[in-house]
Amino acid sequence: MTDILFAHAYFLRFDPKLHAAMQPYPPLGTLVAAAVARQQGRSVSLFDAMLAEDAREFEDALQAQRPRLAVLFEDNFNYLSKMCLLRMREAALVMLAAARRRGVRALVCGADASDHPGPYLDAGAELVLHGEGDETLRELLSRGADTRRLEPEELSQIAGLAYRPRPGVGAAIVRTPKRPVLRELDGLPDPAWDLADLPRYRRLWLQRHGRFSLNLVSTRGCPFHCNWCAKPIWGQRYAMHSPARAAELAARLRDDFGAEHLWWMDDIFGLKRGWVGEFAAAMASRGGPLPFKALTRADLLVRPGEAAAFAAAGADSIWIGAESGSQQVLDAMDKGTRIDQIDEATRLLHERGVQVGYFLQFGYPGETRADIAATLQMLRRNAPDDIGISVSYPLPGTRFFDRVADQLGAKRQWLDSSDLDMMYNGPFSTAFYRQLYRVVHKDYKPRRTARQVMSALQGRGSPPPLRALGRAAIDAATLPAERLWLERLARTAHLGITPTGATMAPEEAAVPSGGG
Repeated sequence: MTDILFAHAYFLRFDPKLHAAMQPYPPLGTLVAAAVARQQGRSVSLFDAMLAEDAREFEDALQAQRPRLAVLFEDNFNYLSKMCLLRMREAALVMLAAARRRGVRALVCGADASDHPGPYLDAGAELVLHGEGDETLRELLSRGADTRRLEPEELSQIAGLAYRPRPGVGAAIVRTPKRPVLRELDGLPDPAWDLADLPRYRRLWLQRHGRFSLNLVSTRGCPFHCNWCAKPIWGQRYAMHSPARAAELAARLRDDFGAEHLWWMDDIFGLKRGWVGEFAAAMASRGGPLPFKALTRADLLVRPGEAAAFAAAGADSIWIGAESGSQQVLDAMDKGTRIDQIDEATRLLHERGVQVGYFLQFGYPGETRADIAATLQMLRRNAPDDIGISVSYPLPGTRFFDRVADQLGAKRQWLDSSDLDMMYNGPFSTAFYRQLYRVVHKDYKPRRTARQVMSALQGRGSPPPLRALGRAAIDAATLPAERLWLERLARTAHLGITPTGATMAPEEAAVPSGGG
C-alpha cells in the first residue's frame, strides 16, 4: 500500500510517429512532484504511461498499490505533453474514471487541464492544479489533502486550484489565483528516479540507438514572445538552475544510472549569457562533459563565444526553432530572430562539430508559396543535420489562437503529434500541408544522405547504411510526382476560401527542383 500513486497520461504507444522512433524518456516533471511529496513524508509510487500498453495498466496499479490518493501530474517539460494531444486527454479521462470506480480520490496537473479543467473534473478529478503545480501540491499535502477532502472555504485560500464547490457535471468551476512560479530551482529535490524502470529504458535505448539517454532541465519557462507558443504553466516567466546544480544532476545520471547522453528538455537552453560556459566548467570538474541535445534560439547562439561554449559543454546536437526561411513569416510570429542569425548559428555549430536540427512550422496566417520556397532554400543553403516539421497549431492562451478563434470548428486538438490538421482557415488546406510534409522530407533526405556519403569518402564520418541509401533513391525518384500532387492541392480551396498565391511564379517553381 502506498500513500500516493503518481501517474501521467503520455502513452508513447498512442503516438505512432514517436513510438516508431522509440526514444522514450522518464516523466521528469512527474518524478520531481513525487520527490516533493516524499519531502512531505508520504510514501509514493509511479505508474509510467510512457512504457505502458494502455490505460488498463493504470487500473492494475491502483489495485496493486491501493493508494489513498492518485495524482496525474503530467511531465510539463515534455513538449509532447504541452501539445495537449487528444489521445492523451482521452487516456487521462479513462484513468480518472478508473480511480473513481475504485474510490480513489484524484488530483490532476498539466497544460491541458490548466486550460480546460472541466473535462477532468467531470471524469473524476477532485482538484486541478493549474500552473506549475509543485508548490500547490506541497501546500495541499501540508493541509492533509491526501487523507481528507478539503472544504471549499479552505480550498479558496490555496493559490493554483480549479475545482467545483458543488458536485455535479456542469457545475460552476472556481479558479483560485495563479500561484507565483518558483524562482529558486536549486532548492527542489532530485527527481525520484528510483520510481522509474530505468533498466527497461536502458534496454530500449541500447537496442534501438546504441546508447542510453536520459533527460533533465536547467530552466523552467521562456521569456520570449512567439505569438503561437502556449504557456499555461509558467507564463512569460522563467527560472534557472545554477550551472553547478545542473552539472550535479547530470553527473548523477551518468554515475548512478549509467546515462551516456542527455536531453536537456528546456524550452530554451542557455538563456543567460555565460551560463553554458559556466556549466561546461562545472562538468569538467565532475569528470568531463556528457553528450547532449537541446533546443535553443539562433540569436542566442550568435553571441560571442556561445557556440564554442555549447561544444565545450558536450553538445552533440542542437535544435533551433528556425520555424521559417521567410523573414516576413518570422516577423508575423513575433519570433524575434533573423534569417541571417539562423544561417550564422548553423555555421558556428557546424564548424565546432555540433549537429544542427531545425524545427520548421508551415501554415502560419499569410504564408505564401514564396515563403515556403524560402524555407526550402534555407534548408539547402545551411544543410541542417535533421529537421522536424509541423503546421501552425492554435493553442488557448496565445495571440495566434485569439486571432483565429472564430475560424475554429469542433476539433480543437490534434489526435497525435503527426496529425498536422489545419484547424483554422490557413493559407492552404490540411491535405496540402500533409503533402508538403512529404515533399520537404523527400527533397531534404536524399541531399542529407549524399552529404553523408561525401563525408565518408573524405574520411570524416561513417557511410550511411544501405537501407538509408535505398530510401534516398526512392525519395529522389518519387519526388517529381509528389511535387505535382502538391501543386494540384495548392489550387484546392480550404474551408470555402480560395488560397492566395496558389500558383507559383516561375522563379519559385525552380526552387523545389534546383540544386543546392
